Amino acid sequence: MIKAYAAQQAGGELTPFEYDPGPLGDHDVEIDVEYCGICHSDLSMLDNEWGMSQYPLVPGHEVAGKIAAVGRHVKQFTVGDRVGLGWHAGYCGDCNTCLDGDHNLCSHAEQTIVGRHGGFADKVRAQATSVVKLPEGLDAEVAGPLFCGGITVYNPMKQFDLKPTARVGVIGIGGLGHMALQFLNAWGCEVTAFTSSDSKREEALSLGAHHTLNSRDSQVLEQASGRFDLLLSTVNVKLDWNAYLNTLKPKGRLHLVGAVLEPLDISVFPLLAGQRSVSSSPVGSPATIAQMLEFAARHDIKPQVEVFDMQDVNQAVERLRNGSPRYRVVLKR
Repeated sequence: MIKAYAAQQAGGELTPFEYDPGPLGDHDVEIDVEYCGICHSDLSMLDNEWGMSQYPLVPGHEVAGKIAAVGRHVKQFTVGDRVGLGWHAGYCGDCNTCLDGDHNLCSHAEQTIVGRHGGFADKVRAQATSVVKLPEGLDAEVAGPLFCGGITVYNPMKQFDLKPTARVGVIGIGGLGHMALQFLNAWGCEVTAFTSSDSKREEALSLGAHHTLNSRDSQVLEQASGRFDLLLSTVNVKLDWNAYLNTLKPKGRLHLVGAVLEPLDISVFPLLAGQRSVSSSPVGSPATIAQMLEFAARHDIKPQVEVFDMQDVNQAVERLRNGSPRYRVVLKR
């Protein structure tokens, strides 16, 4: 039996829960959970905000731990390997996107906490293909958030062949944004943090930003006209997107990784006149995650975390839901 914490209904408290996972699949692994991050996506699933939650629901898709068991066809892992698991827990392996190495775009991908139980538990199972080894030098305590928030901001850097000479603006300095600043700085970019919080300006500079801009000041946005090659938006709220588009250079890109629920109100003319683009992306493939982890270990990039014991899971969820953590919340088993 796997011991976990589950919500029995939308918005419900997490309570102790046990389930029988059945026999381990031939291509699967079982992970002893050591740490598991809490992401805003976990809150969305707990509240059924996206309309696809199934209860009882065991959240948790930022897992760091050790291999406890392997299926009989698994060759790349052995018991005791340090590994992590993110948003995806399996792929079809046969579609064109999988065969191209874009497993994260597989239309048949299994989500770790959609229709299956996640990492708020002592163990979790997943297809071996979706699990990635942790490089030496990367602390398990901070590894979990890299498997969701970290790869979410790293993936577009690789997908769009971001140049190290690029000028990049990061909108929103929170769980995603604070990692984006670190990655972009280490990549070599000139980095500007857009934030409306006075308290976060100095923090943004310490995390890798070279400049900060007040995102609530329309005049400041106007003065930044034509400045950026890339804007990376990590927020999940509606903004004046046309004002931000105006800060892009010709051929610049506004890329959204925050899950904004409202439709985007965007004028075509700024796009047309400057050949600008608006795009979005999910987490990365296992290969990109492995590359991201190696880059993070090499450049000492670490999410800033607040750690709670697994038994205090409801307190940890409340901290993320109604507090201001700096910047990611992590459960320790």
